[in-house]
Amino acid sequence: MSIVYFSLGSNLGDREKNLNDAVMSLSMEVGSIICQSGLFASKPVGFESENDFLNIVLSMQTNLPPIELLAKIQEIEINLGRVSKSINVYSDRMIDIDILLYDNLMIELPMLKIPHPLMTVRDFVMITLAEIAPDLVHPTIGKTISQLADELNS
Repeated sequence: MSIVYFSLGSNLGDREKNLNDAVMSLSMEVGSIICQSGLFASKPVGFESENDFLNIVLSMQTNLPPIELLAKIQEIEINLGRVSKSINVYSDRMIDIDILLYDNLMIELPMLKIPHPLMTVRDFVMITLAEIAPDLVHPTIGKTISQLADELNS
């Protein structure tokens, strides 16, 4: 079993329901949930919108290898109303599910980068991740999540 950390966000429709539906789908199709953060409200990053996001982070155990996991979360996003995945251009969305960390793996593929390359500069990721895994060490930076969250907010 591998441990995976996800960031989930929604800024359209019933955002809390969208997040709950995504968590339910992940628990049914990906593996078992270990821990889930509280809700975190944030402004859109990388685009203008009147719609704020609700975000959570969760950790799960899974038997799916990284590429299969990516395909599964993309399928879940589509089933929950996601029209298309943002590539260099961000927009409003019903649900967004990103893989942040997968065990201590480092993956650099065109369609999948682990650790998530922008996680350490996004407060909605780092604050919620520090809530559930403060002592987790980032595999490429070598600092704990709580250290990285503190640096981001200082």
